Parts: sequence; C-alpha cells; structure tokens
Amino acid sequence: MSRELKTSYRFALRASIFIAVVLTIVFVVLQLLYFEFNLWISILFPTLVFVSCFLVIQYGVQRFIYRRIKQIYDDVTLLESTTFEKQPITTDMKTLTRDIEQFARNKKLEVETLRIKENYRKEFMGNVSHELKTPLFTVQGYILTLLDGAMNNPSLQKKYLQRASKGVERLVYIVSDLDMITKLEMGNLNLEYERFDIVDLVQNVFDLLEMKASKKDITLMFDMEYEEPIWVNADKERIQQVVTNLVVNSIKYGAEGGTTEVSIENLIMNKVIVRITDNGEGIAKEHLPRIFERFYRVDKSGSRKEGGSGLGLSIVKHIIEAHSERIYVESDFGVGSEFSFTLEKTK
Repeated sequence: MSRELKTSYRFALRASIFIAVVLTIVFVVLQLLYFEFNLWISILFPTLVFVSCFLVIQYGVQRFIYRRIKQIYDDVTLLESTTFEKQPITTDMKTLTRDIEQFARNKKLEVETLRIKENYRKEFMGNVSHELKTPLFTVQGYILTLLDGAMNNPSLQKKYLQRASKGVERLVYIVSDLDMITKLEMGNLNLEYERFDIVDLVQNVFDLLEMKASKKDITLMFDMEYEEPIWVNADKERIQQVVTNLVVNSIKYGAEGGTTEVSIENLIMNKVIVRITDNGEGIAKEHLPRIFERFYRVDKSGSRKEGGSGLGLSIVKHIIEAHSERIYVESDFGVGSEFSFTLEKTK
C-alpha cells in the first residue's frame, strides 16, 4: 500500500471515529431525555455511523487525490509530452514524482537540442551569405567598372569580363552543390548501382587532377601496385565524385612537394576501405567532429585561401551514407590527414 493511501486511510479513520463519537453522545443524550434508553441500539448506532462515515470520507479523499493528480497529468499532456501517454494515472506520489522528473529531463534535452539547432541555423545562414556574397560582389564590381568606362578599353574589357565569368562560375558551382546536398538530405537522389573496378576509377581521378596537383608539385600515387582489379558494387558516378572531392581537398591543403596516397584494403564481411592520405597541414582535433558540416570552416578568419563551395566534404558524407556505408577521418595538425570510406566488395 502506498504512503498516500495509508495517509488517506488514517485521515478517514480518525474523522470517522470523531464523527461517530460525537453523534453517539448526541444520540445517547437524546435517548435519555426523550426516549427510552436501549443498549443494543446505542451500540449498533455508532458502529453504523463509523462504517458509513469511513466509507464516504475514504471515497471522497481518494477521489480528491485522483482528480488533483489527473489535473497534473492533463497539464503535462498539454505540453505535448509523450511521457504519460502510455501510462495509467497513479496516485502514488513516488511514481508521479519520477514521471515528472523524467518529463523535466526530456524537456530540458529538447530545449538544449533546439538551442543547438538554432545556433547551427544561424551559423549556416551566415556561411551561406558569406559564400554567395563574395562572388556576387566580385561580379558586380567588375560589371560596374566596365559600365563606368572600362568597356571602352578592349584589353580591360576582356580581362574584367573573364574575371566576372569566373565569379558567375563560382556562384553556379555553389548553387549546384546546394541543390545536390538538398536532394541527398531529402533522400531524393537515386543511386544507380553497378559493378566497377575501384582501382581504375581512382586512376581516372588521378589523370583528371594531375595538372592541378603539378601546380603544387604534389604527387598522386597508390600505396602499392594493384595488378588485379578490385570490384565493388556502388553508383560509379557518385563514388567518382567522392574520390574527386577528397583528392581535390588533399591537393588544396597539401604541402608543396608533398604526396596524396590512395590505398585500398579488404575488410571483413565483403567490404573494402579506400584511404586517401596526405602530408599537408592537417586538422586540429577540435574541428574533426564538425568537419563534414555544410560550409564549416576550420579557418575562422572568414577568407578562403582556396576556391570551392564549402560543401565538398558534406556531399561526400551524404553520398557515402546514401550507400549505407561509413566515412572516417583521422588527422594530426601539422602532419597530415586521412579520409577513408567503405564500399561493398563484389566478385
């Protein structure tokens, strides 16, 4: 029996005894004054009074407690909590207290989550604004300069139009990546699985980026000579985009005269892992948990030494997760970084 029920029983018992005693005394006095005294009636009367009062008072007290606690449940339910939806209403204060404490903890967690999301939203909007306004202002500046008279100079006209064109390309690149990441997050990107050689795909990426790497004297290489093809099952075009983004990143932040090395290793359960390692500037540990966020910048100065939409790593993560695979990052600041992802191996 709960403490609350024991308390209600004691209250009903004491109140019933008090009422029974008072009414019995009144009844006995009335008998002595106006009626003939009867011993059996005098014994039966207080017993009936006590039992009746006890039942009525006990029922009333329990109903009062029930209504009050139900009101608490109803008030909590108005806050759209699911804590109490699957639980019967109880008059046990320990149970109620535990439920309320759990409700408070859940709401606190929800509030903290909303606060984090709100901060993330503000940061994201600020980053989008920064990424878009830089090329927009560049294009606007060159066009206004041309309108102010530079268009009459053929050499300046061509140079400024070319620079404005680069700004427009940067805008198209950002908008295209935003569109892709939106589709990835909404699950609207259809993957076309096929069997292909991952070694051949990496070599194709090396060939495409060879000139870009040569500008920083960076060598693109495998960790070993792969004489046999390694067949995987995935969307070839998307995986090529993943490898391209990761290799481009390694070139952007790689050391002059350094290397970008790709290794492909077998894992258990018909999986392979592709590792892309560089000996560049690396990433500090505090940035690693957020490195795959949209527009997240390790450099907080607000300027980029290299171009890009700022969405490359986020797109990589979403493509890999769309394949139900995993992506990892390890980095030592000042030493280099390694990005790796898994794929399904096939024969």
